[in-house]
This record gives sequence, C-alpha cells and structure tokens, in this order.
Amino acid sequence: MRNISVFFLQASGIAAICIAVAAAAVATDNVSPIYGVALPEGYRDWKMITVAHEAGKNNDIRAILGNEIAVQAFREGTRPFPDGSVIARLAYVYKSSPENDAVFPAPQSFVAGDPTNVQISVKDSKKYADSGGWGYAQFENGLANQSAPLMKSCFACHTMLDRSKDFVFSHYSQ
Repeated sequence: MRNISVFFLQASGIAAICIAVAAAAVATDNVSPIYGVALPEGYRDWKMITVAHEAGKNNDIRAILGNEIAVQAFREGTRPFPDGSVIARLAYVYKSSPENDAVFPAPQSFVAGDPTNVQISVKDSKKYADSGGWGYAQFENGLANQSAPLMKSCFACHTMLDRSKDFVFSHYSQ
C-alpha cells in the first residue's frame, strides 16, 4: 500500500509540475506578433482617460485607460509621451437598451454590450523605434491576436494622425 501511495504522490507532483510548465508557456506566448506586447497585469484598475464611440463597421464603445505615466502625460499635455506610457482600449459592442428606453419618451439609450477586444499601446522609443516609439497588441478573450498583418495595420493607421499627437487617437477628458 505504501508503494502505491508514493507512486500517486510522485505522479501528482509530476502532473502539478507539467501544469505549471504549460501555464508558464502559455503566459509567455501570450504576446502580440512583431511587437511582443503582453496584456498588462492590473490594467482594468487603471484610471480612465476618456470614452469613445466608433461608428461604422466597428460600431463599438470604448473605455480608454492608462497607467500612471500615460495619465500624467495626458493631463499635462506632454508630447511625445514618455517611455513607459501604456494605454489600454477596452472595446464593447455598442447596442441600444430597450429596457432603458422604456423609461424615456423616445429610444435614446445605448450601452456597452459584449466585449470585443482589448488593444494595448506601449511607449518605448528605443524598442519600437521603427513604429514611432509604440508597440501594439490586440487581445480577444484574454488571448493575443497572432495576426501579423493586423499588428502592422496598427502603426499604419496611427501614422495618419497629426504628429503632435504622438500617434495617439485619444485625448484627455476631465
């Protein structure tokens, strides 16, 4: 009986090690292609910079959050953003709310529906020198989108902005 117990303890220990190694592998692989940007820990606790509604094909509503460095740069109007700035854009389906509209005299209420993705922009002027100092990532259901063409399109779109904005679409809302 003792040999069986030892076997099960060893087997369960090996299984725990395998699970830990697999989890570590997933965690280190959960980065964007090209830029290697990961989903920052605790980003949902960051301060709100602004909100936005993207009409057209996306038709989403977005909460734009920033780490302390980014928030301070937004508040002070510091451009270019200092290295270490990280901006998170949380996107949700933009949908009407019949439940809320029932209270109002006309349909007028829109709410955040299901989440669509989280986009991260990281400022590191040396590491991302070829993309204006910014590295990009997009996550769906917590997993990094592995499409290299999608990641290349991030900077291509951001370059259409006035350079005084340092490739950032959002502005600070007080």
